[in-house]
Formats: sequence, structure tokens, C-alpha cells
Amino acid sequence: MKLAVVFGGISSEHDISCLSAASILRNLDRTRYEIYPVGITQEGRWYYCPSCTADIVENGEWERMTDKVPAFFPPDRSVHGLVLLRQGAVETVRLDCVFPVLHGMGGEDGTIQGLLELAGIPYVGCGVAASANSMDKSITKVLVDAAGVRQARYYLALRHDFERGAEGVIRTAAERLGKFPVFVKPCSQGSSVGVAKANDMLELAAGLTEAFTFDDKVLVEEYIDGHEVECAVLGNYQPIASTVGEVAPTQAFYTFDAKYKDDSSQLYIPAHITPQQIEAVRQCALRVYAALGCRGLSRVDFFVTREGGEVVFNELNSIPGFTSISMYPKLFDHEGLRYPALLDRLISLALEERHG
Repeated sequence: MKLAVVFGGISSEHDISCLSAASILRNLDRTRYEIYPVGITQEGRWYYCPSCTADIVENGEWERMTDKVPAFFPPDRSVHGLVLLRQGAVETVRLDCVFPVLHGMGGEDGTIQGLLELAGIPYVGCGVAASANSMDKSITKVLVDAAGVRQARYYLALRHDFERGAEGVIRTAAERLGKFPVFVKPCSQGSSVGVAKANDMLELAAGLTEAFTFDDKVLVEEYIDGHEVECAVLGNYQPIASTVGEVAPTQAFYTFDAKYKDDSSQLYIPAHITPQQIEAVRQCALRVYAALGCRGLSRVDFFVTREGGEVVFNELNSIPGFTSISMYPKLFDHEGLRYPALLDRLISLALEERHG
């Protein structure tokens, strides 16, 4: 099977994508797949990297390799794969499947999914609508509300309003939520990029100012005092939910650094909650997955409140981290589905979706 693994990308999560892709490349069965590593620079240039190893992808050296070949996916279905531009000569490679390992903008927002739909190439993960709707947290909120799953109260702030009258937006957000602390989140960023915890009006103003450097829409959410838990979902029309894992960050919250640079944060599988709460999280994860129209895979994140044990939806990641320490593969490993077998299953689901 000719399989392209696409990594890097134009988002702020470029480096994390490379870490995830390196882990995937280490665990793919080379006897089953002929692998075409395709890297995208942060400037948006695409390259086929024929001699890329997992280590070279992980450390970023792939961008400096002299044998990399400019490449792209054309939307023309007669090509059904890669176009390679080798020293003025054009070569095509017909692909059986694409594994997009792209986090954030350009990878989880439906854009590469749309390109692959036009090209007619099966791909791992959620489709166009589910990717776009889960990337934009404000749209996710509306769909999850309709599914009847509890989530944090929120106020949606717009850049246009903030630029015209920042004080009014800050005051309205504080009044709408009623009390501090609150969390400030860009609507279309992942890995906690641009997220801040605000304990007063000054910190709220600073958090909004920072968040608007990443996005035109920003959520201000109520603070939920609870266990931060995550559930992995796998499948197309009959998805399954893993057990529930818990994140115990040593920082004020699960920041970008806490996720990828500070190894003091603890992951517990199963989470330190009751069996009844674990089952409630699993069922809510499946409801959210269905409400957003997901397929293939997603990681669904929740809080379980310390008082009352209530399950509160946080967010859904349509292409979750796949590093060696990421929660998604670790949760299914706990269920007995080892990393290489999980990758095989994801690729099979992509082909199943394409062939109905």
C-alpha cells in the first residue's frame, strides 16, 4: 500500500506535528506500507523527503536535506496522489491513502481534508465538516449544546468589537460569567496556544489582547474546578471509546509547555475518578463525536467536577497528538490495542470510509 504521511504545516503546532509524525513513522509496518514522507514548512512549501527517517523528522533536519523534492497533491482525480517536481521533470505517484499528521490550522480545520476529497484519496481522520466544526471552538459549543452535553459557560468575543471598544468587551465578558477566575482561549488554536487564566480584570484584558493575536474570535470561559480527563474515540459508524485518562499538570493549567516541554505533569490511566464517572465520560465522548460528525479518530476532553462529580465537556481534538507520550495512543494501548495495530486500524477505517 502506498501511504503518504504528511507532517509539519503552517500552524503554531508545526514542531508538535513533526514529533507526532516521527512516532508514527517508527511504528508503521514497513512490510505493509510503502511510505512517502511529505513535509510542509511553516512557510507552506511542500516536499517529498525520500530519505527521511523518524529521527530526521523529529529534530527538524528534514528541512535542510538536499534530496528533498518539491511536491504537492493536485485536486485532479486522475492523478490520485503526489506530483513530484524532480529537476524540471514531473513525476506522479498514485497513492492508496494519506495520513495527515497536521495539528492546528491547515491540518485540523478541514482544509487539507477538502483537498484530499477533491483528489479522491482516502485519508485518516475526520472529514471536512467535522474537522472545521471541531477546530472552531465557538461552533463546537453550539453543536455540543444541541447534543445536550454539559459544558462550561462562555462568552464569545470578536476582534472587531475588541478593537472598537476593548473596555466594553472586557466588562461584558466579566459580567456574563459572573466571577473570576476565567479562561481565555482563541477559538481556532490547539495545544493550549494563546490560552490564559485570568484572575481579575487586568489579567482578562491581557489575556484577550494576547488571544486576539492568534484569532479573530476568542472564548472567555468559566473556570471548572475538576479533574482534567481525556477519552479516545475510534471508528466510523460504530465508534468505540477507550477508558478515561487524567492529566495532572504541575503548572497552573495544562499549558503548551506543560504538554510538550515540562515532563513533570502526570498522566493517569485510568483516571482518578469513580468507575461510574469513567462510564459517564465515555458515553458523553461518543455523543460529542456523533454530534460533530466525526470519523476515524478523535480525543474528547472533559472535566469531572470535584464537587458533585459532574461531567463537563471541554474540547475535541480531531488529530490528537501521536507522540510517544501522547494520551490517545496510550489510552488504546491500555485497552490492548498496541501502537502499530492502532495505526493499521486507522488506515483501514480510512479505506472503509472511502469504499462505504
